[in-house]
Amino acid sequence: MVAQAQAASPTKQRTYTHREILEVMSGLMLAMLTSMISTSVVGTALPTIVGELGGQDQYSWVASATMLTMTVSTPLWGKLSDLFGRKLLFQTALGLFVAASLVAGLSQNMGQLIAARAVQGLGVGGLSALAQVILGDIVSPRERGRYSGYMGAVFGISTVAGPLLGGFIVDADWLGWRWCFYVVVPFALVSFIVIQKVLKLPKVKRSTSIDIWGATTITASASALMLLLTLGGNEFEWNSGWTYFLGAVALLMLALAVLSERTARNPILPPRLFRNRTFVLTSLASLFVGMAMFGAMIYLPQYLQIVKGLSPTKSGLMTLPMVVALFLAGVISGKIVTQTGKWKIFPVAGLLIVAVGLFLLSRLHVDSSEWLIGFDVAVLGIGLGLSMQMLILAAQNGSELRDMASTTSGVSFFRSLGGAVGVAAFGAILTSRLKDEIAEMFAAAHIQAAGGADVKLGSPSQIQMLPAPIKNIVLEAFTRGLETVFMVGVPIALLGFLATLFLKELPLRGTSGPATPEPKPLSKDDLVLAGLLLELISQRVERVNGERSALLTAVAKLAPPDDRSERERARSVVHTVLRPTSRALIAQATPPQKDLVTGGISQ
Repeated sequence: MVAQAQAASPTKQRTYTHREILEVMSGLMLAMLTSMISTSVVGTALPTIVGELGGQDQYSWVASATMLTMTVSTPLWGKLSDLFGRKLLFQTALGLFVAASLVAGLSQNMGQLIAARAVQGLGVGGLSALAQVILGDIVSPRERGRYSGYMGAVFGISTVAGPLLGGFIVDADWLGWRWCFYVVVPFALVSFIVIQKVLKLPKVKRSTSIDIWGATTITASASALMLLLTLGGNEFEWNSGWTYFLGAVALLMLALAVLSERTARNPILPPRLFRNRTFVLTSLASLFVGMAMFGAMIYLPQYLQIVKGLSPTKSGLMTLPMVVALFLAGVISGKIVTQTGKWKIFPVAGLLIVAVGLFLLSRLHVDSSEWLIGFDVAVLGIGLGLSMQMLILAAQNGSELRDMASTTSGVSFFRSLGGAVGVAAFGAILTSRLKDEIAEMFAAAHIQAAGGADVKLGSPSQIQMLPAPIKNIVLEAFTRGLETVFMVGVPIALLGFLATLFLKELPLRGTSGPATPEPKPLSKDDLVLAGLLLELISQRVERVNGERSALLTAVAKLAPPDDRSERERARSVVHTVLRPTSRALIAQATPPQKDLVTGGISQ
């Protein structure tokens, strides 16, 4: 009985100082930066890698394998961290990432490299999801704004550092492309040591059951969708048996996942999350943010390298205004949220600014100045900085504490899924528009190209060496294709804007005031009295049946606002907080007595 009472009693939340939080964040941000760089560093190195290992037909899989496993594993990491602990799972993800990076660098063929990149994606999914979960564990929502901007800036910095680092490594003859994978290992090891030293989370006893069937169906559904989006239009036609087969598998597994999550004891994505208006709206907004963000970030370098003729290093430098703007917007908005407690204006304004930034990018042409390009990407960066981390903050603040990990990993999952959908959809739009524009302009100029409409453009440097008439046609076609890509992103960002408009601005939990002094310990009589009082409150709440009750209203306010009735929320507080605490208090004050006759323990 005592053990049960101790397990039921809530774990005391440790208060971290500003310095301790910064120490933990240094490890989290270093791990996130390292993992995100690993996903983008191979972009500039891929032509060299394929030239050495062969397998041109498997070119796209080197990048998509990581995105596939990263997306499908994100919700799993959050749930597993509930069962086995945040710190252990974060370090496990780091270990997977380091091992896969070493294997990728040692790969002797494309199959080995793709498999290693897939395992890398598992590690990246864990690091990106658990970093947000851990931040939610150590910082209250009210204080979290001042730190979330730094986390958001990590992604923007990695988008520049990755291509720049990859270009430098490939160009350096004394390194070679394999160092694109080796270079992240030391940083990951430093992050592991920092987390081991500074992260001290309380041990919480939780159920050890794992939703295997839910994990299988969610992974299968997301994998089928990712395969369809990655291979469709490349390995097989969109209107083909493979398209319908993968689509059917994705829908079937989704239906089974819903059924599984409704019946599982410890579901990965609890169905109650989807009854939470805040979670649903922030997930939708994150889905649209992912589509717009990844779509812009993947195809903007193509405009810079192909249309403007910039080198990979210079094209990376041209995105610096976006990174600086993203960082400043995230940090400044976070500090304002901490001071005022008001957060809704930032994702609303941010997604509107993202739409404006994408519209400005769609207006770029062959002769656009570098100053204009820098301004346009800075506008996009401001919008992303205001919205990305605030959506996670809103979701965490609107969730119950027991759902913190599931909520965070769920929102991250939908953002990653949106990115995968955006990259695939924008790629299909660009390919189709490019093919049509080149064919149309070739016909207008009476130019006969070898291969007909299926012109092989080659690398950016090869395009720059084309004869002037053909080069001008290709550059103009590329500009028009990218114009369509960015214009499609505008309504997508506006859909995210609409989702944020319907968010309810719930007060942020926690305060920014000075810590209160430790209360004096209670006597045994006080503990029993408090326990009996909580039990009396629980019984009174359960007896309320239809009539209005001030007690019911007061207890219901202890639960996070959601779509449940006042009575349901009050009874939830009774079952999860009041009654377990009552029993724990009474058990603490009245420990079991040893029977003097039998020598046993009497209850």
